[in-house]
Amino acid sequence: MIITTTPSVEGRQISDYLGVVFGEVISGVNFIKDFTAGLSNFFGGRSGTYEEELINAREQALQEMQQRAYQMGADAVVGVDIDYEVLGADNGMLMVTVSGTAVRLR
Repeated sequence: MIITTTPSVEGRQISDYLGVVFGEVISGVNFIKDFTAGLSNFFGGRSGTYEEELINAREQALQEMQQRAYQMGADAVVGVDIDYEVLGADNGMLMVTVSGTAVRLR
């Protein structure tokens, strides 16, 4: 399945618009990840633990959106948007949402 942020697929024509599809993931960040990220913050450098969590959450949200589009009979999802938020009293939760328009192509 084609997933793109553009409103169309080059070389293909959209025959049907099936509707908006979403994928959502809320991921908790645990004490160990907070501790190791804190060390990166203290000593400088990138936080590999948080980056890995972000990558995993994004990939899961995209897969969820793709599966929902597939269930609708889509060939592609166009106009994809990815959003990130932190949630919770201590900002200990990461939310990744993706959305786009499920379409059929000719």
